[in-house]
Amino acid sequence: MGDYQDHCEQLVADCRLRAATDLFTHTWDPVVLAALHNGPRRRSELRTAIGGISDKALTEALHRLLGHGLIERHRFAQAPPRVEYGLTILGTSLVDGPIESMAEWIRHHGDTLLAASEPDT
Repeated sequence: MGDYQDHCEQLVADCRLRAATDLFTHTWDPVVLAALHNGPRRRSELRTAIGGISDKALTEALHRLLGHGLIERHRFAQAPPRVEYGLTILGTSLVDGPIESMAEWIRHHGDTLLAASEPDT
């Protein structure tokens, strides 16, 4: 048990853990990453695929994810100009790891979570 507690204490003090958990503090960031899992998409395709995201929220999410090195922007030299966003290797590892684990947990416990968070009537 001591090794586990020591490991947890090291994680708590480690700014890399805070940096990793910050990736999940913005509601739309994991959703945008998941939407890019099956391949690059144009901005309009992302808006269509992600129900309820505003243009501003999508812009902010794309900017943050680009800044973290989780997605890349491909600009095609053609008329009219075309831009696609896709996952980097780092972004793919995040989607295939923690985000997929969270999705699996949600498939099993999502209804219970929503029911528990509903106000009593």
